[in-house]
Amino acid sequence: MNEEQIRKTIVDVLGQIAPEADFDELSPDDNIQKTLDIDSFDFLNFIIGLNDKLGVDIPESDYGQLATPAKIISYISAHVE
Repeated sequence: MNEEQIRKTIVDVLGQIAPEADFDELSPDDNIQKTLDIDSFDFLNFIIGLNDKLGVDIPESDYGQLATPAKIISYISAHVE
């Protein structure tokens, strides 16, 4: 899986959680929760959605590493099978 596929999946999953969000405004280093104004419950649903779509198990201890799109892409790239 390449970075563009991961990026598209991030936007797809976020689109289900925050359909009103303008993802063109989300830069690679923006904090997803702050930029899109999503709460911790929605962020958890986002992580679960990534797991479901990408098949990458993300332990709760790693959630803090997934604050920005760039960090998510890096994490997923390193853990995808």
